[in-house]
Amino acid sequence: MAPVTDNGASFPEAFDEAFRGSDVNEALRGSDVVGGPSLVPQRPAATPSAKALADRQLLRLVECLIGEAPSDCRQITAVFALTLRSGTSRVQHTNRDGSTEATASADAMRLARELRRTTARLPRGPWWRLTLDLPVDPAVDLHTGDDIDVTFDYGDEPFPEEHTFAPGDYRADLEAFGRSAERLPTWLSAHVSHDGRQLRSPRRAAAPAGPDSRDAARSLSPKDLPDLTRTWARWAVVAAGFVAIGSSWGPRMQPSRARFEGAKRGGSTLWLLAGDRAVLSGGVWNAPGLAEAYRGDAPHPELFAGAPAWVADPLLDARNNDGLLSFCYWWESGRWLRGESPKTDEIATAIPGVWTTDTVAGILADLTQDGSPDTEAAVLRLVTAAEEGFAERALLAEVFGDGPDTDLDGAYHQLVMAGVTRRTDLPRLPRHQAIASVSRYMLAHGLDSPDYRAADLVADRVDCGWMVFVPVPDGEIRIGRGLFFVADDEVLELTDTQSANPSRYAEQFARRYRDRWGL
Repeated sequence: MAPVTDNGASFPEAFDEAFRGSDVNEALRGSDVVGGPSLVPQRPAATPSAKALADRQLLRLVECLIGEAPSDCRQITAVFALTLRSGTSRVQHTNRDGSTEATASADAMRLARELRRTTARLPRGPWWRLTLDLPVDPAVDLHTGDDIDVTFDYGDEPFPEEHTFAPGDYRADLEAFGRSAERLPTWLSAHVSHDGRQLRSPRRAAAPAGPDSRDAARSLSPKDLPDLTRTWARWAVVAAGFVAIGSSWGPRMQPSRARFEGAKRGGSTLWLLAGDRAVLSGGVWNAPGLAEAYRGDAPHPELFAGAPAWVADPLLDARNNDGLLSFCYWWESGRWLRGESPKTDEIATAIPGVWTTDTVAGILADLTQDGSPDTEAAVLRLVTAAEEGFAERALLAEVFGDGPDTDLDGAYHQLVMAGVTRRTDLPRLPRHQAIASVSRYMLAHGLDSPDYRAADLVADRVDCGWMVFVPVPDGEIRIGRGLFFVADDEVLELTDTQSANPSRYAEQFARRYRDRWGL
């Protein structure tokens, strides 16, 4: 059995009773303070005898797991997640035909808890998850431990959801073992002690603030973050690139919502609102500002200082539910604003590379793994088209190809949801809808009269829409009669025959329609 060792280990007084009468207590000598003067009472130092006890307990746990395994089992992977008040487990048995999963027996859970109490003497304190990988083979000598992998998990990275317990369970553990929440990894410290501090319900956001509260907001320069239109379009084209190559990483788009989860555990969400407004928020893994705050070395940043009432929970990245939001920006009046959030150089890993056209082009070029000049030129055309709202499927194909391994349809759909594509599939507005649209306009604006009745309207097809009017009776000439143009997207325009030549106006009308849709 591989020995359980940790230099300078210490033993929590809360569990002296567990070893009463054994040689462990008799061998304990000395004391030390783990983690510095701000922490808990001194603990007796661990000894080789204590480590030997942990080895014996680990061996008993391994023997228990093997003894309870099915007869055809060849490999066992067991995970125990424990606190003093909670516990769960998963045991996977693998044979030649596959694997099955079950929970550990009561005996195995008891042995895992005993081992946890003993290994709590290590300087890092008790572990919260234990993983064992071991073979089931009579030829293997378990006492050598050469084929057994043992991993103690202290929460350096977030636990899986099924192995994460309620904050009160961890607080009870910390109190019993004499540990401080300030010593925990940032994510776990937030889980234990955030107490909803980053939640901002609409009611809370709308609560009256001081007269100078809006003055607390500070602006970001365009060098820190591009304007909203470019940020959105670049986010979308990076998302399309990752989807095109079949990657589960990278940003993703939805109507009015963009999200990103990075490989370094940073991530963010961007929401668009009507009236040229937006909210961009997220978190950086182990953000310095949050780490200092949860250690008690600095106050928590006021991320929403100066924020308008519409910056509220429904528009915030989900990290705020766990106290792990490290920045919040909002777009208002044509600029990005922030409270006490850091500038973007500190949170860059939480946002896809939207900083410049060249930044985005570089990301896409890396995804293609083709550094040829032709590909680089195609990438730049794609990015520029997306920024202008005229991206096409053909441009994606130029960059990523259209082979069986490329998800070009999924990539193009990302751009469609973002609204940065050139429309080529707009339906033709039916004649009766164009007439009905003009009729409603005339009645609403008092334009219906005996010699120009809405009931007499007719429509002639022109390029990109309809010219709608009341025809002049045969043999009559009338000047200054109104002409309506209704585009296929139902945009209505009114002119008259005195101020504009109908055919020339129809050309300008069609050009405006094409400009609106990037045709």
